[in-house]
Amino acid sequence: MQECFRWYGPGDPVPLSFIRQTGATGVVTSLHHIPYGEVWSVDEIRRRQETVAAAGLEWNVVESLPVHEDIKTGTGRCAEYLANYRESLRNLASCGIKVVTYNFMPVLDWVRTDLHHVLPDGSEALYFNQAQFAAFELFILRRPGAEKDYSAQRISEAEDFYRSMTPSQVDAFTSSLVDNFPGFKGMTLDRVREMLSRYDGMTRDDLEANLRRFLEAVCPTAEEGDQVMVIHPDDPPYPILGLPRIFGTIDDIRKLLAVTDSPANGICFCSGSFSGRPDNDVVAMFRECASRVGFVHLRSTEHDGHGNFYEADHLGGVVDMYSLVKEILAEQFRRRDAGRSDWRLPFRPDHGHVIMDDLAKPPCPNPGYSALGRMKGLAEIRGLELGILKSCFEKEYGHVSR
Repeated sequence: MQECFRWYGPGDPVPLSFIRQTGATGVVTSLHHIPYGEVWSVDEIRRRQETVAAAGLEWNVVESLPVHEDIKTGTGRCAEYLANYRESLRNLASCGIKVVTYNFMPVLDWVRTDLHHVLPDGSEALYFNQAQFAAFELFILRRPGAEKDYSAQRISEAEDFYRSMTPSQVDAFTSSLVDNFPGFKGMTLDRVREMLSRYDGMTRDDLEANLRRFLEAVCPTAEEGDQVMVIHPDDPPYPILGLPRIFGTIDDIRKLLAVTDSPANGICFCSGSFSGRPDNDVVAMFRECASRVGFVHLRSTEHDGHGNFYEADHLGGVVDMYSLVKEILAEQFRRRDAGRSDWRLPFRPDHGHVIMDDLAKPPCPNPGYSALGRMKGLAEIRGLELGILKSCFEKEYGHVSR
């Protein structure tokens, strides 16, 4: 596999020089300073490439080229933003960048209710708690109709949590939920309410139709540049904020791939996001869609049986990481045997615990992306990969290495 590390650009507290020391050879990044919907120029792309290359690394994957809300709702300047997206794809292709990640989550991207959940060993993990999110919806955002989405017991738990916080704690909790996304800073409750209002009456079918329109518009352009568009799963992989979420199960994968059989229509297989649903068999999901996977995020979650989960060690939690990595390597050999030059799948250790010296530093502005926890995950996965290659594939393929 191609070992990558996510980098948030020049403002990232984890510098490229540190990333090179982790064992990664590639960087996954985005031009977060460009507003959503605007064209990524060739000059901006090359400037970022040159910065990464000067550190001895390669910009392997775009994560993400954001999809503007007008495209997701099919309203406003949708046609203009689709044209801009196609132009950005052409510019990326002219610079040799072939893998482009996106998501189709309405309003908010990934959501966690605690960015500093303390584990028994003293490290910190990202955590999603149903009652805490209900408290946000019911008593802070005050989303109309939210009470219909929760049981009486969950509402009671949510109220208890809300009343336990001081005003300053409420403000910090709110900010951690709505103002946590690179390239989209400055979100307020009023802005969230305004964005939600644009989805009034939108059904799952409507959102799926808008995704179909997006793919039909951009996949031909991506094909021209020999690129693959890879969709990131919803996180958590079920509806929130009263809005549909449409990419979190094996049925959703099947629907997506049925939209178009274009080789440009691919998947960012995030084992952690998919594992947010205990009923998802993550290994079986990868096995079914392996030929359409263009990028892999490897992490896992641990659940408490009440809808709550936290991010586990990379080799722990509910994901059978041994079996998943074995399936990924088998797919790579299938691609190599088919003569594909791009047979190595790029992957990155997704998120990571805050551990050791990072605990003493100011909180990372990009939750889940402090250095040491991800480096630990990368090292564990690289070791697992080498062990599988030696024990499972060397006899069939001769000498193998990562």
